[in-house]
Amino acid sequence: MDKIDTQSLMLQMRALSAQAQNQPVASVDAVQNGQSKAEGFADLMKQSVEAVNNQQHKSRELKEAFERGDEGADLTEVMLQAQKASLSFQAMTQVRNKLVEAYKDVMNMPI
Repeated sequence: MDKIDTQSLMLQMRALSAQAQNQPVASVDAVQNGQSKAEGFADLMKQSVEAVNNQQHKSRELKEAFERGDEGADLTEVMLQAQKASLSFQAMTQVRNKLVEAYKDVMNMPI
């Protein structure tokens, strides 16, 4: 049975928050793997979107395994993973909305 890693989600959210405030921060994958900092905001966003996508895929796989009746698919694990995937998607959506709002503000500034 896989262990739910909520720390990964928290690291991702902190990384996005720090990046939005223009503070240097290591990417989530870099923190977990001991690698160097992300090259830029685009790389950080790409990694974040990929992490959300991975959460969604993992959730779907666990749901399908539970529906098939696999022994390793615990209902608690399935529900927690589904909530984790939902939360990470909602967080990414909020970040996207803030970026779009900031872009609109910049575009509406007088020259």
